[in-house]
Amino acid sequence: MKLLLVNGSPHEKGCTYTALDVLRQTFAEEQAQADIFWIGNKPLQSCIDRGKCAELKRCVFSDRVNDFLEIAGSYDGYIFASPVHYAGATGGLTAFMGRVFFADLHSGQDRFYLKPAAAVVTARRAGTTTTLDQINRFFLWGHMPIIPSRYWNLVHGQTAEQVLSDTEGIRNLKILAKNMVWFLRCKEAGVNAGVQPPDYD
Repeated sequence: MKLLLVNGSPHEKGCTYTALDVLRQTFAEEQAQADIFWIGNKPLQSCIDRGKCAELKRCVFSDRVNDFLEIAGSYDGYIFASPVHYAGATGGLTAFMGRVFFADLHSGQDRFYLKPAAAVVTARRAGTTTTLDQINRFFLWGHMPIIPSRYWNLVHGQTAEQVLSDTEGIRNLKILAKNMVWFLRCKEAGVNAGVQPPDYD
């Protein structure tokens, strides 16, 4: 069982990384491998809808998007995380996810089809729920079951230390990780029992 945790912050080891590291540790306790993928802090071009990804089987722009697409298909579930910037996800993560999901769809790779996903958000104070909603829309579009915790998947703090002191937020992250592992075990059991994916018209 392998999870890919996407750090959408321009800071490699800041608050968002800290939240993902809590998830990674919890996954390890549940005997699941989790890797953190940082999108970086270089400018990321947004999708320009050229459709070349259908021909190239990757995005026409060579950057962290293609690095991600090369490895993403080997994972069983995903978490995309972002700090709050003006009540939304970072511009980098928004461009990244737009191109990732568009290129996957039009290249026919189906890397994410019926694989579970969750959004995680870090903030000093506000804008968290609108950011969660923004990220979750990519999963709904991509045929991905969204995994919940017992509350919103967010932590508060302006520093890594403050994030770790948000006891309720940290607890919710741990519950999210356990729910993700449980869902994947149920999915595996279903596949082993012969349950087939839906047949669409």
